Amino acid sequence: YGFINTCLKSLVVEKYGEETWEKLRLQAGVQDSFLTFEVYKDEITMQLVDKACKVLGVPADIVLREFGKYFFEFCKRSGYDHMLRTLGGNLYEFIENLDALHSYLSLSYQEMNAPSFRVEKNEDGSMHLHYYSDRRGLCHIVPGIIGAAALDFFNIEISMKIVNQTEEEERTGKKEHIVFLVTQNPLFPCKERNEFSSSSQCLVDSEKQIENQLNKEDLEKAKNANGDRGNSVCPVKKSHWKTLRGIITLGKGKLLRGFDPVYPKSLWIDTKTFCNGLPFHMVFDKELKVKQAGVSIQKIVPGIQTMGICLDQYFRIVHPEVPFTISSIQKFINSQFVFQTRREMMPESWRERPMLELRGQMMWMEPLQCMLYLCSPLLRTLHELEERQMHIADIAPHDVTRDLILLNQQRLAEMELSSQLERKKEELRILSKHLEEEKKKTEALLYAMLPQHVANQLKEGKRVEAGEFKECTILFSDVVTFTNICAQCEPIQIVLMLNSMYLRFDRLTTVHDVYKVETIGDAYMVVGGVPVPVPTHAERVANFALGMIMAAKGVQNPVSGNPIQIRVGIHTGPVLAGVVGEKMPRYCLFGDTVNIASRMESHGVPSKIHLSSSAYQCLKYKNFEITERGEIEVKGKGKMHTYFLIRNKSATENEIMGRP
Repeated sequence: YGFINTCLKSLVVEKYGEETWEKLRLQAGVQDSFLTFEVYKDEITMQLVDKACKVLGVPADIVLREFGKYFFEFCKRSGYDHMLRTLGGNLYEFIENLDALHSYLSLSYQEMNAPSFRVEKNEDGSMHLHYYSDRRGLCHIVPGIIGAAALDFFNIEISMKIVNQTEEEERTGKKEHIVFLVTQNPLFPCKERNEFSSSSQCLVDSEKQIENQLNKEDLEKAKNANGDRGNSVCPVKKSHWKTLRGIITLGKGKLLRGFDPVYPKSLWIDTKTFCNGLPFHMVFDKELKVKQAGVSIQKIVPGIQTMGICLDQYFRIVHPEVPFTISSIQKFINSQFVFQTRREMMPESWRERPMLELRGQMMWMEPLQCMLYLCSPLLRTLHELEERQMHIADIAPHDVTRDLILLNQQRLAEMELSSQLERKKEELRILSKHLEEEKKKTEALLYAMLPQHVANQLKEGKRVEAGEFKECTILFSDVVTFTNICAQCEPIQIVLMLNSMYLRFDRLTTVHDVYKVETIGDAYMVVGGVPVPVPTHAERVANFALGMIMAAKGVQNPVSGNPIQIRVGIHTGPVLAGVVGEKMPRYCLFGDTVNIASRMESHGVPSKIHLSSSAYQCLKYKNFEITERGEIEVKGKGKMHTYFLIRNKSATENEIMGRP
């Protein structure tokens, strides 16, 4: 179930972080989240465990043991704490009742395939824990779970080691059989241990005083009673002492002495009442021959009325998955047994019905050499009751199966609502994730058109005020003989050429962190120091310009087939910047600096970077190689002293192009 995979995800996220989980799940090729009541393939869990070992660099047995410890805590946090605590008063009882817990949980998790446990006590106080499973290679989870439960519930530390590992072919299922040797050490703090010893000693002393007093009183009574009957003394009855001793307690309600039951000399119940009072029971001998059966079983399985027939003709064992022999049953006598009727032995008209399952305990009757099976119908819902054409009245009033069916009907309805809610929550999470991805795409598109802080202001509905920048560096470029190329080519060829060129230039804007203002036809305009003022604006634009010249060599002229040539002009000065328009708003630059930068480009030389004197002043001490062009006549500006930028003396071509 998804509960297991969710636990594994929670462990990885909590111990190693969200990034590790993301890496692990991508390698395993599984989804990010799991629904609690949804059934998933075992391969998903196995794949996650395998990838966890590789990603974390930890052996599988360590990962599984850690998962076992965490799974115990995860179950407690998920609402199963009280259920686990009440399984048994000690570790032996806790393990012995794990199968019963799984049996109960299977009412809700109907497709659950849980492992099976059997435990044996040894004379030295240790235990042998037998673990049976259909899933191979997961046995190391067991020490993690049992160790955590022992420490939390019973304050004992245990060690578990595998003493035997076999494949039981004779079993009908859960063929992997692992035997663990469990040794335990109580964890008593010094203070508690001293208190325990002193209180025990006081209690023993009190016992002796009470016993002496009671013995004196009993002897006195005996003497008085026998005064007229000679010297024969009757044996002293210690029933008072036994009663008193039985109620003396140690610690929190644990009896100091054992309980001795009293049995009648003969059974005060007739056969008919027994079979009616326990309508679901069967007695069978070593050959599996039925000796006795409750009335409800006789009604549901008519063939049972023929006493002496073999039980395995009408039933098969569903749990534990063992052969139908008296020796196998005795071996697992402490387990709950689930029987299922055989379809082929049912009356013809009943064979379309779902087969009935019985669940209960086995009790070996040594004097009779027979086995008693006390059971109840295993029914989860009223619908299952109807399918088998049974009624609540078929179940004895004292049998809690009545209440269990009604309660589970309500619980399953609640689980279905919970499952629906979980699915809706997951759908919302996925939609939210998709929405976030689309939002990022939209923002990326918006930030490509406008500076980020400007775009954010517009999104918030604010008016963007124009800003003055005292110093920035502007670059213009265009393609040499672009008009001639357009006249001799198809429009699509021009589009492809410009797109190839602009993609290279756009990448360089990111490399050198300059802002692309706009493109008009073959003209490309960038600025450094706007919209975010930086002192290195001129160096950034200069390096970008050098990169443009190199990048243009990779773009082919569709007419001649040779690399295209571009002119580049750069000028440094003040500008005013602001957003123009509401529909398709543009971030524009205004001022004479823009005009001069444009003139530097138009008066430039092919494959050269033309600098104004102000741009030169910003770059002359910055490790660039620059040559003087001299005075030239600039349209609208008169004579101007200009320069050519040759190269950056401290940067390689790869650094300029942003290549590794």
